[in-house]
Amino acid sequence: MDFANKNVALFIDADNAPAKKIEFILSELAKFGTINIRKIYGDWKNHGLQGWEDILMDNALKPVQQFAYTKSKNATDMAMTIDVMDILHENKVDVFCLVSSDSDFTPLVMRLRHEGKVVIGFGEQKTPKSLVQACSRFLYLDGENTNQNHTGMSKKSSNELKQDAKLMNLLRHAISEAQNEKGWASLSSVGSIIKNQSSFDSKNYGYKQLSDLVKAIDLFEVQLNDSHYIIKNKKNKKSPKNSANT
Repeated sequence: MDFANKNVALFIDADNAPAKKIEFILSELAKFGTINIRKIYGDWKNHGLQGWEDILMDNALKPVQQFAYTKSKNATDMAMTIDVMDILHENKVDVFCLVSSDSDFTPLVMRLRHEGKVVIGFGEQKTPKSLVQACSRFLYLDGENTNQNHTGMSKKSSNELKQDAKLMNLLRHAISEAQNEKGWASLSSVGSIIKNQSSFDSKNYGYKQLSDLVKAIDLFEVQLNDSHYIIKNKKNKKSPKNSANT
């Protein structure tokens, strides 16, 4: 999808998101289009939200006051859900972004995906897998080196990547799906296949691009072919010479 002229709506659950990560959130989200709607929800009488309150104006965030009417149900969740559905029905937004670690938003995300919308999620490592997997893409906010490498996560070593069975299975399957008769696959095609199957993002492993990630794993042959990367499993014994275009 070409995100150049896409309209983006940002919804932040202030109770379940760290204010210090706003710069990272906005910079990543800007890659998906223009952020025309920026709403943040919480009980602003709660002193625990002071961190967010201090940066509202600088980041053009519109605060939405939500009082805790009952202790059994999160009023913020309900308010966000209602607003998201209202905007969905207006059909003016292409990309929805939810910043929260609360699994209660999973059905909402699934509905947005069902309507053909792109959903970007941001949350902490504690975020339940149900919400992570429901999103088109999900980025973690509690990496140690967020401010240093701008990826949101500390960079995982080659050994750590190799031991990640889910990651390795995703990569190997995508390569096998996209490869030509010589075993080579376009890395962009591999990335597209992976993202269609999961909320994968190389930044969650500490790498800005998929090409950096697969090079770090060191189990694949990676070559630059006509300005784009191609990849092949090193277990493939065929010669890498004269690799065909994919």
